Amino acid sequence: MSRNDDPWAQAWRELLPRILPFSDVSSADFPLRRILRLSLFQVSVGMAMVLLQGTLNRVMVVELAVPASLVGLMLALPLIFAPLRALIGHRSDYHHSAFGLRRIPYIWLGSMMQFGGFAMMPFALLLLADVNNQFNVLGQFGAALAFLLVGAGLHTTQTAGLALATDLSPPEKRPRVVALLYVTLLAAWAGSSLLFGHLLTNFSNELLIQVIQGVALATIILNVVALWKQEAIDQQRAAHPVPRPPFLETWRNFTRGGRASRLLVVVGLGTVGFTMQDILLEPYGGQILGLSVSQTTALNAIWAAGSLLAFVLAARLMGRGSEPYRIAAVGALIGILAFVAVILSAPLDAVWLYRTGAGLIGFGGGLFMVATLTAAMALAEGGFSGLALGAWGAVQATAMGLAFAAGGILRDVVMAMANRGVFGEDLAWPALGYDVVYALEILFLIATLVVILPLALRPGDANTRAGSKIGLDHMP
Repeated sequence: MSRNDDPWAQAWRELLPRILPFSDVSSADFPLRRILRLSLFQVSVGMAMVLLQGTLNRVMVVELAVPASLVGLMLALPLIFAPLRALIGHRSDYHHSAFGLRRIPYIWLGSMMQFGGFAMMPFALLLLADVNNQFNVLGQFGAALAFLLVGAGLHTTQTAGLALATDLSPPEKRPRVVALLYVTLLAAWAGSSLLFGHLLTNFSNELLIQVIQGVALATIILNVVALWKQEAIDQQRAAHPVPRPPFLETWRNFTRGGRASRLLVVVGLGTVGFTMQDILLEPYGGQILGLSVSQTTALNAIWAAGSLLAFVLAARLMGRGSEPYRIAAVGALIGILAFVAVILSAPLDAVWLYRTGAGLIGFGGGLFMVATLTAAMALAEGGFSGLALGAWGAVQATAMGLAFAAGGILRDVVMAMANRGVFGEDLAWPALGYDVVYALEILFLIATLVVILPLALRPGDANTRAGSKIGLDHMP
């Protein structure tokens, strides 16, 4: 009996695709090994996001005693470039270079900006925290510039990297490739949060400098490996560049009809509802529940695990024909329950309830994210695929930036008013500022449900169902 006729080998070949959810994502010109190597740019993005949105906001508020409002503004700076994601993708589509390369120049530029921002960041933060230093204003300027560079680099790298993955994969494989890249991002988020939490268990300024500079070095290494020999030299494109159509004209064609605009409103409201707490959840655990840096940083792993589980579940449901708008509505509802759990964790002194709420925030936010992304993919008709995904990312990231700033400012304002006795002695508890933000997020998620309800109740069309299969419906 030949090896091909071996029943055990045949059974293993049938079982392997079920065990490995992305075993069928590769093609002859874009094998799985090359896809995984390209996905390393998402690892660098995930590390940067954990450091900015998780570890640094806790360290700046608690250990460095920087006002939460200033922290919120600093963390919002990287998102100034978020509205330009659609423009970056549009320009990279028609980029003219001497070798005909379109995506790699943008990935490299973004990588260098990330490296530069992280290189100067730790020293700027230490100077920023020393309020008695006569050069404290230089710390504020340096920190702002560092966060701005990291944000610009992050958005440029991710936009061009996703576009490159789309270029390299055949049309029928593109949704699965994009799904694999987002799973890589979530895995990097979870792994980085655990790593940073372990490294900063015994916090010191020296450790903070080492961690941030380590991320800067890892960013360059990962992105160079990711982009190495990924995009072929095209002398014909270099000699005869394709004229670039005006961006505004393309945008008007995309938003014509109103459905895309309504989806973007849903994305904006829901993103604010889920992310206004991002700079407060870890400080809440440290100041209100008395958790250590390591314990609060581990929340990122809980959040990422909830998001990944939501990603898998949403893909299974949409792969069976469920409507993305309905799944997004369920995600918003779960988010409401999550914030109720976080609010109740302090009066009940229940750390488990706080962690459960963090996991549910990740789960509900994951359902909402993947469902609205799928809906955007379903709207990508008439050559608007890059613009549709870029617009989705631009609205989401812009809403995140506004939410970061608003969350920190609102928390500080409410606590200042409470300390002055504006609300009376009965309401002057330490968690009041946090709880007001969480309650406002619940209101945003209720508004999201109101806006998305007509879309969720509308019978699905063929385009929506066709765009629902994003590539994870075969995950075990």
